[in-house]
Amino acid sequence: MAVFPSVGRPRRPFLLAAAAAVAVLLHALARGADAQLSAGFYSSSCPTVHGVVRQVMSQAVMNDTRSGAAILRLFFHDCFVSGCDASLLLDDTPTTPGEKGAGPNAGGSTFGFDVIDNIKTQVEAACPGVVSCADILALATRDSVNLLGGPSWAVPLGRRDATVPNPADAAKLPGPDSDLAGLISAFADKGLTPRDLTALSGAHTVGMARCVHFRTHVYCDANVSPAFASQQRQACPSSGGDASLAPLDSVTPNEFDNGYYRGLMTGAGLMRSDQELFNNGQVDSLVRLYGTNPAAFSADFAASMIRLGNVGTLTAASGEIRIDCRKVNS
Repeated sequence: MAVFPSVGRPRRPFLLAAAAAVAVLLHALARGADAQLSAGFYSSSCPTVHGVVRQVMSQAVMNDTRSGAAILRLFFHDCFVSGCDASLLLDDTPTTPGEKGAGPNAGGSTFGFDVIDNIKTQVEAACPGVVSCADILALATRDSVNLLGGPSWAVPLGRRDATVPNPADAAKLPGPDSDLAGLISAFADKGLTPRDLTALSGAHTVGMARCVHFRTHVYCDANVSPAFASQQRQACPSSGGDASLAPLDSVTPNEFDNGYYRGLMTGAGLMRSDQELFNNGQVDSLVRLYGTNPAAFSADFAASMIRLGNVGTLTAASGEIRIDCRKVNS
């Protein structure tokens, strides 16, 4: 669901007022989350960047809807390590291992790097040496969400790129077997609240998970619907078949909406870390809110994405503007 209702029927006054209030809130967050970032950062130096990113992402999602979920995952896995600095995009070198092969990123868990490469190539052709890979990833993530039916927001820009990866911290990303206390702690370490955790977990309304990541939950845990667990076991045997895939949102797997939360309320969270959000008390009320009020989810998700996008950013003289997102400038 988008922040603004789709055009069709005339909007009632209170809906227009609510949409306007959300727009004002997101604009304020975009301006105030980091004093050195601004949604209009490239308005003079590279005004075409927004159109280029949107065009490439539109084609990528049209070719494969999984592309949108893949870019969203890259953004999360980048920001949760050293901050939103595109360190995840760096390839290994003979002397420096990157983050792509670390724990949660390995074995095909992260992909979509070629889409970012395509955007970067086109942006470099229009505005050489101006737009960072970190900003391209942030814009591509916003457009991925919106193209799949989710909200849009003004992305604060002006990030610079890391010159070194951090594979050690990449290996410590919150995993599929995390409990609620561990998730809350991991998000708090990034300056994010339990509300941010709950809203951002809604990103699992799109995308797939491998059997190896949800097997324990559907075979061993008590807080799962028996019917849902039985269904998932058909695609995920008790041994073998680790790479078999299942949608993270069994309600509306190809749409960015609030189906993920509706699934949690019926015990249909695919991974243990998903279902931990419900029937544990602390964020139950938020799951119910998002599961019954798609506009509230859209607004909170967009606001939390702005806050996530300002974690650990490099600005001013820090970092660099990489010419190739896969390697540091020579």
